[in-house]
Amino acid sequence: MYAEIIVDIASEQVDRVFTYRVPDTLEILPGMRVRVPFGLREKEGFVIRLKETADYDESKIKPILASLEPYPALLPELMELAWEIRAKCHCPLCEALRLMLPAEMRGGRVKVKTREYAQLLIPPERIEEAISAQKRSKTRQLLIRLLSDGQPHPLDELRPLMRDLRTPLAYLAEREMVRVFEKESLRAPYYGRVDAPPDPELTPEQAEALSELIPALNHPQKPFLLQGVTGSGKTEVYIRLVREAMRQGKGAVILVPEIVLTPQMITWFRSRFGDTMAVLHSRLSAGERFDEWRRIRMGDARIVIGARSAVFAPVEKLGVVIVDEEHEQTYLSDRFPQYDAREIAVSRGKREGAAVLLASATPSVYSYAMTRRGDYTLLEMPHRVLNRPLPIVHLVDMRQELRMGNHGMFSGLLQQKLEECIAGGHQAMLFINRRGYASSVNCRKCGETIKCSRCDVSMTYHSFDQTLRCHYCGEIRPMPKQCPACQSPYIKPMGIGTQKVEEELNRRFPGAGVIRMDVDTTSEKNAHFKLVDRFRAGQAKILLGTQMIAKGLDFPQVTLVGAVMADLTLNFPDYRSAERTYQLLVQVAGRAGRGEQPGEVVIQTYQPDHYAIRSAARQDYRAYFNQEFERRRNDLYPPFTMMARFLCEAKDMSAALGAAEIVKNRIVEEFSPSPLYRRILFIRADEAPITRIQDKARAQVLMKLLNHPDTDRLLRRFQEMAGEEYPAKVQLEINPASLA
Repeated sequence: MYAEIIVDIASEQVDRVFTYRVPDTLEILPGMRVRVPFGLREKEGFVIRLKETADYDESKIKPILASLEPYPALLPELMELAWEIRAKCHCPLCEALRLMLPAEMRGGRVKVKTREYAQLLIPPERIEEAISAQKRSKTRQLLIRLLSDGQPHPLDELRPLMRDLRTPLAYLAEREMVRVFEKESLRAPYYGRVDAPPDPELTPEQAEALSELIPALNHPQKPFLLQGVTGSGKTEVYIRLVREAMRQGKGAVILVPEIVLTPQMITWFRSRFGDTMAVLHSRLSAGERFDEWRRIRMGDARIVIGARSAVFAPVEKLGVVIVDEEHEQTYLSDRFPQYDAREIAVSRGKREGAAVLLASATPSVYSYAMTRRGDYTLLEMPHRVLNRPLPIVHLVDMRQELRMGNHGMFSGLLQQKLEECIAGGHQAMLFINRRGYASSVNCRKCGETIKCSRCDVSMTYHSFDQTLRCHYCGEIRPMPKQCPACQSPYIKPMGIGTQKVEEELNRRFPGAGVIRMDVDTTSEKNAHFKLVDRFRAGQAKILLGTQMIAKGLDFPQVTLVGAVMADLTLNFPDYRSAERTYQLLVQVAGRAGRGEQPGEVVIQTYQPDHYAIRSAARQDYRAYFNQEFERRRNDLYPPFTMMARFLCEAKDMSAALGAAEIVKNRIVEEFSPSPLYRRILFIRADEAPITRIQDKARAQVLMKLLNHPDTDRLLRRFQEMAGEEYPAKVQLEINPASLA
């Protein structure tokens, strides 16, 4: 027997199957990970398929050395998916296969955790006799009493109860009175037990959505897009759909865009489904992630909740894939291979006969366009549960505030509403999509802006330790006392961030309690969960945060939401800036009035007439979509075209630009004589918008490509070009999450 194996080396040169002999002593199945000889080294590999005969001289075929697990780590459906990712993302197959597994499995960096146990072997009727026989040792008598129920007891729980456990345990084990053994111990990332609430009565809109979704569990249809306003009860639809899938013996994957939403979703699902649920996301420890993956692979967990990478969870008999807040950019991988978890979800559903549900109050332009084209089925839930009203939204023109002499960060209206909210015993949420204290530090004499030494970006001032920090590479330096350019003492933090807003809130509302939620306050494990829990318990009246608080969170006592600088994202150099602004504002507004009390929203902006902000204030998705769709059609932006770029990184800009010019010239020379060149609407080589990150100069070849079947031929060739030799590292990006 022979095995075709992909060796786990991420290189185009070895991106093909190699044949190895299966020794008679090994049981090898497709999907297994194995260790094989490769050249002068030993490498890990993935078994793609088995065959009876070899295609060349059998005497030259090396044997497989060992299997790394006693079971196939990769399901057949996920192996097929890996081939698709290889073709779409233009990456080596082993890179696609790596996506399917916890990273720590490679190289044996994580092991099964075991725990030592002791169990009494003495029959119950002879226990007192055995205790009497140990008159010379009080510790042995105590140990027998502790183990008298006949159940296995962890040694780490027995040690605190006895001054010396080792000696009596060894004595009794040697005489076969006690059995000492190791047993696997799962590292479970859960937080206490959750009581199951009674099922709420479905709204007519929820029932109607389920009447279309449930039949798709047995008769797969095209993907569904559920557009439900914030507070319309989309999560209850997920729970009922998953419950029906489980009743039919099928599994489910639920994707959430932010780790901060995971604890809340875990709580809701654990209360209904208990330990049949597993969690996968990047904040788990290596051991927790490995153990959760194994629970899923062994079928002990049939429901998976997690961030982007959970779309690859090894769920057998997959019944449904749900993508919550499907509009979020976090579903786009910014690492190679760059995949879109939403596309993977749709592909898995089609391949495995599972229902696929994408859901959002503010669907992405692409997904909504797919419903217009008939590729997705649109489901709508335009009303909140219990017919609660949507919040009243106030637009505040900050230019007018400035003319009235208000130079502060809060408009008069927001200040007034905050006072009323706190006085009424309610809670408020404030949103500003910029962390830190001040967005830059500037010299008022010469105009110098202090930039990171490794990245071409201004450093952010953090007041808690009086440091300057780069949010791209993590560089930290002390706040200078004078300008490094002109030595002037007139150096000052400019702009505002979450820390500065927090300071101002504490000054204006002493005793109200402010919880700040941003990357800085949530870096420790489970910090998201603890902060959300504190706010839900009423330990603070104000929750302040970046976009991580803008969606999904449900706090019944929140009656006021304020967007402090609503147009921050509107000015990003990206064709999606209006889309992201609209989505953020509608999502953050949706946190207000989810309980019995009605909600209000104050949006502070310098561009109150922009269609994205105007539509967000009215919560009018169709008006926003029509204008944004028409703009993209006129300007030929996705979904009407495809953005692609070669990102070139080197130690100095001349090398990065040189590589970009070489790539551009090769494309022009090779394709300009061909009709394929007409698929390239424009091509330009220049510096990237952020010219340096982590001490690497960055240049790019930016292209806009026509959506056409021929374009895939171009992309395949582009990927080959990216693997060629250049004076810089070159990587191809297709519709990247960021064009910075």
